[in-house]
Amino acid sequence: MDYQAQESAQAAPAQQYAGVGSRFLAILIDSIILGIVFGIINAILGTALKGSFAISGIEGLLLLIYYSCMEATMGATLGKKILGLRVVKEDGSSIGWGDSIIRNLLRIIDIIPGFYLVAAILVWTSSSKQRLGDKVAHTVVVKTR
Repeated sequence: MDYQAQESAQAAPAQQYAGVGSRFLAILIDSIILGIVFGIINAILGTALKGSFAISGIEGLLLLIYYSCMEATMGATLGKKILGLRVVKEDGSSIGWGDSIIRNLLRIIDIIPGFYLVAAILVWTSSSKQRLGDKVAHTVVVKTR
């Protein structure tokens, strides 16, 4: 380990990782917020696109944009902010756009087998409470208060 890396490791404060419960509540809050937005979109576009996969595609894209933009620019979604959670790199530094997009693209794998069941299992069994997207992007969700 070089001097800068050693100094950085020593300067990094101990992080308290967010567990399944607080992360689930953050997702629930975000889901309520996004549900309202999607309701408005469906009300506006619903009759024109009824029975179309276009609405699902729009919603999927909006989910990726919401999660990625909020985390890359603010370090947290509205749900995480309300609960005092933040997404950071494993070393405690802020995440960037690439990190955020990677972790949120992999959210699809967390959701497919059941509502975040894969994510919950990975968070429960990981010492740093990381889901798949966190592991690949080298990010963690930490408590800020």
